[in-house]
Formats: sequence, structure tokens, C-alpha cells
Amino acid sequence: MSRVVVTGASGFLGSHLCDRLVADGHSVVGIDNMVSGRGENLEEIFYHDRFTLHRHDVSEFIHIGGAVDWVIHLASLASPMFYSEHPIKTLKVGALGTHKTLGLAKEKDASFLFASTSEVYGSPDVHPQPESYRGNVDPFGPRSCYDESKRYAEAMIRAYRDKHDMDIRIARIFNTYGPRMRLDDGRVIPNFMRQALTEAPLTVYGDGSQTRSFCHVDDLIEGLLALMASDVDDPVNIGNPDERTILELAEVIRDVTGSSSPITHEDLPPQDPPIRRPDISRARSRLGWEPEIDLLQGLEGSLPYFEDEVASMVSIPHEPSGGK
Repeated sequence: MSRVVVTGASGFLGSHLCDRLVADGHSVVGIDNMVSGRGENLEEIFYHDRFTLHRHDVSEFIHIGGAVDWVIHLASLASPMFYSEHPIKTLKVGALGTHKTLGLAKEKDASFLFASTSEVYGSPDVHPQPESYRGNVDPFGPRSCYDESKRYAEAMIRAYRDKHDMDIRIARIFNTYGPRMRLDDGRVIPNFMRQALTEAPLTVYGDGSQTRSFCHVDDLIEGLLALMASDVDDPVNIGNPDERTILELAEVIRDVTGSSSPITHEDLPPQDPPIRRPDISRARSRLGWEPEIDLLQGLEGSLPYFEDEVASMVSIPHEPSGGK
């Protein structure tokens, strides 16, 4: 059994990972400042004797008593709604937060896992995107606070690996969905689910021909665990290469929910990437991992969660759905 520190513990991905680590017999120290995380995401393990949660901003100094085997840095404002509202916090959690968590791992002689993103590839001119592709990112663009925070973090992790001989992992995570996503975070699947379940129009940017590749959270967690169990210290794409247009996604969600919502269109936001699909050759060959849950199966399995969220919501502002 290991003792694992997880930042962003009460978020969408963080809470699923914490659940799995505790279920597998590990002790987990969760850290979250609760800007976008939710306490209810941790209900299953909150009172477990092998789980503790600290409310703390990881851009500040982190102190954890006792031995630590892994530091997993998931904290980030990953949704467009949140990183647009909090651009400086987003930059700080990528830069200072990575610095502080690397410092903790170095102090404890612990292994380190970082949740990077497909956004490091920007608006790609290579398709699908392999880890060797260097990306096409505007450092002064409307999405740059998120994109560049992750790119900078990867560079810092490389430097710590080379300078301090640290054991590191980097997962470049592609679009992930499933239970515990917030309805108000601006990402396309919760937006479409909310709109379909309330019979509101499903709003799509542009003509809906932009593509994304959606990975169910259960598959994503398996990918992270496989990466931790490996010795791969180069970035690895973790995602589902099943590429869909946003218009196709809207139609699938209407079918899954049995909704009669119309589909409407709004203008594309600036620099919305037109394509996104992971090349997962490295994950297949080096980790022995690939996703198993197809889109229809994943959406049907997630539907009860979204139905409960819609039933309990009081007032959530309408936002059009892009490609994030």
C-alpha cells in the first residue's frame, strides 16, 4: 500500500481517482481549494480512515507530514467557464502549483504524476496528435492561460526530472466525461445533457463540424493507473481515438435522453480548435492500455447522474456548447 497526495481531489477527475486509490488499499491525502471542486464528489470516501482532505491552494507552500510515495497533481481550472473567469488562478496553479507539488515530491523522494492536456497541441496541423507533435498554440490567445499553464508545467517537470533525477509521469488527457461533471462548467457534454433533459435547444458553435474524441472517466482512470505502474517518463496521450463531430454528439445525446430539443447554431468562439484526436500508439505499446467504453455506452451509463443533477438544479445560466 502507498500513501498518495492528490491535488484537485474534489474535482471531476480527482474524486474518481481518490475513490479508486482508496478502494485499491492506498492511503490518500487530498488537497483542494474548492474553487471548482465539490465536497459531494467525495461522499463515498470522506469518512474513510485512509482518506483525509485539506482545503488549501496548491500555489502556496504545501506541508504534508510523514512519508509520501506519490504526488499526483490534478489541480486545474480545466473548463472554459472557469479558466475564462479565473485566468490568473489558472496560470498560478499550472506554474506555482506545479513548482510546489514537485518540491513536495522531491522532499519526500516520491514519484510524481502530472495531469497535462490535449490543449498543449493547440489548434493542430497534425492529425491525429502524437506526443511528438509540438503543437500550435497562441501564447497571447483567449485560451492561453490554460494552454500555456500546462505547457510550462511540462517544461518544469522535465527540468526537475533531469536536474534532480525524479521519477515523473505526464498524462496528456483528452476530452473526458462522466458522472461528477458540473452542469455549469461550459463543457460540451454536460451542456448538451442539461439542455436535452430540460427540452431546451442544443446550442452548437458554428456548423458543428469541429471534432473531439471523448473518453469515459472510468477508462481515463485506468489509463492513469497504467501510467503510474509503468516506467514511462515521457508524455503519454490518454484519451479515446473515437473522433466525433459536435453535431453528431448533439444528435447522439438527443437519442440517449429521448429529447425532442431542436439543435441551434451560434458563432464559433475565437481559436476554437477544429479537430482533436489522440494518437494512443504509445499508451497501447508502453502501457498496455486503450479505452474500452464506447460513446453510446458511456453516455447511457452517465445519464442517471445527469438526470439527478438536472432535477436538483435551481438556476444554471444557459451557455452555448463548444468543443471543449
